[in-house]
Amino acid sequence: MAAKPNTDYDPDHPPLTAGEKAQFAWYVARMCKRGIAGETVYQADLEKKVDRILDRARERAEKNARGKK
Repeated sequence: MAAKPNTDYDPDHPPLTAGEKAQFAWYVARMCKRGIAGETVYQADLEKKVDRILDRARERAEKNARGKK
């Protein structure tokens, strides 16, 4: 039996669109590939991109939560 989706806003885990999920997965895969290359490989650029995706999702979720009240 499938669980009911949680519609409460959680700032740590904002809901992502399909495009954001794909971008997120792509950047994480690239970080994994760089991680395999070595511990000293620069990854901050990809980490910033992932953070930006999450920030946009948080802002959108907050805006939607304010609009529903």
